This record gives sequence, structure tokens and C-alpha cells, in this order.
Amino acid sequence: MQQLDEHKLLQKDESIWPIAFRLVSEEKQVGRWTTLSWTIEDVVLYDQDRVHEIDESKGSYERFLTLYRDERTDYRFNLSSQDPHLFIVCEEENEQLSPLLITAAQSVASSYMDGDYQVLHIKTPLPVQAWMEAFIGRHGELIEFKRKRCKDKKGRSSGN
Repeated sequence: MQQLDEHKLLQKDESIWPIAFRLVSEEKQVGRWTTLSWTIEDVVLYDQDRVHEIDESKGSYERFLTLYRDERTDYRFNLSSQDPHLFIVCEEENEQLSPLLITAAQSVASSYMDGDYQVLHIKTPLPVQAWMEAFIGRHGELIEFKRKRCKDKKGRSSGN
């Protein structure tokens, strides 16, 4: 029964898509200093056969891209760009990166850039772009409302 539940968690649905990938480091010389440069390779969209090959100790990971209704404006902005991306937020510990999450919302990824996190990115695969479009289509475009203020009228605190 537990294996069935575990398998069910790994399936793609209308708002969650499991994505497997490898994190690869390469030493680079920057001036007199040597630093590690990280890249993402071997991106695989959900595949039942691939699930058993994931070994985090060897740099292979699987994380879930989850779409949220309140981030639809970010998804539209990303999809409308010339080169849509997925952002992988990673935490560094002992010169090793560990991915925390995958997001398609640039504002979410940028909120991690101020801390001790590293944000990597990959081109959004075409099937994921179509899936995101379908998500937006099902839930509608999110229109952000800003209150318009009349220029002639004074605010409540003006004493009038």
C-alpha cells in the first residue's frame, strides 16, 4: 500500500509536475581564487522508469514544480518573455548544493537571492510551457487591481 501511495505522489497533475535533474559543479578560476560554478544537466520530466535512478548523494535530484493560482501573473510574464525559464533555488552547505524548490515565478526566485541561497535556471521545456498555459487557461488570467484615486478629490485625512 505504501508503494502505491508513493507512486501516486510522483504523478503529474494539473498543478504539480515532478522534474528530475543533476547538479554538476566545475572549478573555475576567478582572478587568484578558485570557485565552484554549478550547472543543471540531464533534465527529465516525470518518467516512471527514471524514479529509481535518483540518488541525491551522486547529485541526482527530483523536485516538484508546483503552480499556484496567486502566481498566475508571474507565470504569464515568464511565458511572454523571449526565453521562459524555470528557477531552481538551492541551499549551499559544505561546498555542496542542495535544491530546495523549482518555481516558474521569477518573483519567488528573486526573493531567495537576498539570502544564502543560489538560484540556478534552465529553459522551460516546451511540454511544461504548454502545461502552464493550460493551468492559466483553466483558472483565468490573474488581473492585479490597483485602486484609482481621483485627482480632484482629497483624501479622508485632508479635513474636508
